[in-house]
Amino acid sequence: MKPANATRAVLFDVDGTLIDAAANQRRAWAQWAHEYGVDPDATYAVALRTRPTETFAIVAPDADSARCLHRFHELEDEDAATGTYSAFDGAATLLGRVRDRPWALVTSNYAHRVRIRFARTGLPVPPLIVDAAAVSRGKPEPEGYLLAARELGATPENCLVLEDAPSGIAAARAAGAMVWAVNADAPMAGADRTYRTLNDAVGDVLEFAFADTR
Repeated sequence: MKPANATRAVLFDVDGTLIDAAANQRRAWAQWAHEYGVDPDATYAVALRTRPTETFAIVAPDADSARCLHRFHELEDEDAATGTYSAFDGAATLLGRVRDRPWALVTSNYAHRVRIRFARTGLPVPPLIVDAAAVSRGKPEPEGYLLAARELGATPENCLVLEDAPSGIAAARAAGAMVWAVNADAPMAGADRTYRTLNDAVGDVLEFAFADTR
């Protein structure tokens, strides 16, 4: 019998890793910034490195943070339902192949929005989504990845994380997982490997996922 810690799991970030929604996020922030009378480019630059509530505090310190967040969520929900976006090449193949193995999504987004986007792009939804509501501290803190590993019955050392952003890579590293960066034109600091596209990584991810079944 294999020890429990032999279980391997694959943990995926969503936006920028599986779903190409960068333009959508920029449009949502631009609309929010327009409504609140702040510079959209400066706002988006801040949003790329902070959580929404932190972004509001920096770019619109006199605005009510709860109202800001409510409005921004409305804009993102509207985009998820009606906007134009797509899954990256290789996402459908990869998720279709790993769906019988332990896998999860670990995202700074919200599960209901992820499910809408997955349904619209035809991607399979895993039984476990660790979203922004599931943790008290988001990326680059490791809480989300630690929670996903625990729920899947795997140790972090036996998890492979796919990420596209420095904060996500830092979170995976802090959790003790192996992390591969995808959709990156140059090696990303902290990643064990970097792939130019998600599609380029498919074969290696599947090899990792099924190694403990051989």
